[in-house]
Amino acid sequence: MARYLLVRFFGFIFVIVTVSFITFFLMWSTPGGPFDESKMPLEGAAKANILKKYGLDQPFYVQWFKYMVNAVQGDFGTSFQYQTPVKDLFLKFWPNSLLLGVLSLAWSFPVGIIIGVIAALKRNTVIDYFITTFALVTSSLPQFAVIFFALAIFAVWLKVVPYGGWIDRTPDLKVLILPVLIFGMGTVGSLARYTRSGMLDVLGQDYIRTARAKGAKRSVVIFKHAMRNMLVPIVTIFLPTVTNILSGSIYVELGFVIPGVGRFFLLSIFARDYPMIMATVLIAATILSVTYLLTDVAYTLLDPRIRLA
Repeated sequence: MARYLLVRFFGFIFVIVTVSFITFFLMWSTPGGPFDESKMPLEGAAKANILKKYGLDQPFYVQWFKYMVNAVQGDFGTSFQYQTPVKDLFLKFWPNSLLLGVLSLAWSFPVGIIIGVIAALKRNTVIDYFITTFALVTSSLPQFAVIFFALAIFAVWLKVVPYGGWIDRTPDLKVLILPVLIFGMGTVGSLARYTRSGMLDVLGQDYIRTARAKGAKRSVVIFKHAMRNMLVPIVTIFLPTVTNILSGSIYVELGFVIPGVGRFFLLSIFARDYPMIMATVLIAATILSVTYLLTDVAYTLLDPRIRLA
């Protein structure tokens, strides 16, 4: 285990360095910039001074190296767009993304497991076909299209929910219900499919047939034996989903005007706000790497047959 964790640690360092370098290179090589003439007319000494102030007059590799040295120390720079430390912006916006994500997971995770188990127990019936179709549709529909039609129907036509988010208001149930439901739809569909597949695999094992032959109750077979041994596929999709919760949703936050990390990440791309873009990418990559490590470790705890080499 110690050797595996050490290898993964060096792999994590490699991933972060590679991701940061590629992201920085793409930003640097794309035509235009945060102080482009079309957005902020600058000439001569004025332009030179502002580029020097933010270190944009230095070679690409120097800018990247200095940024990474500061980022390791927790300094992600100052946002060009908001003239505020990026760290402060994250502290301001991240709670909104977390609220949206946690509420979405709170309903989508149990619902996905329950309907997946029901589909497996009712295999090849109308209920199974309905749940399978529902799971396929919800996990395949483009999120931006669902948001568009949901707003058109419930906010514009029926007027049962307000249009927009909670930038200028305290979020209440009416404001939360649509983004929470839409954000969790994909998780429900994917989790239901994984759960159904895992449950069918477990129900076909010899020890399940043995338990049934010994006269064990159906509820005992399902909840004590089958559910316990189908947690690996559930963990496979659950822990990476946490990454989406922590990093926010660009489509949902933009469509419902929610002041979260995902929305401001997209706005930062449009504004060429390099520090904000880099910070978001680095934090998302870190969370994703840690999540997959925790997933591998969770496998060994759930199934003793799995060993980390």
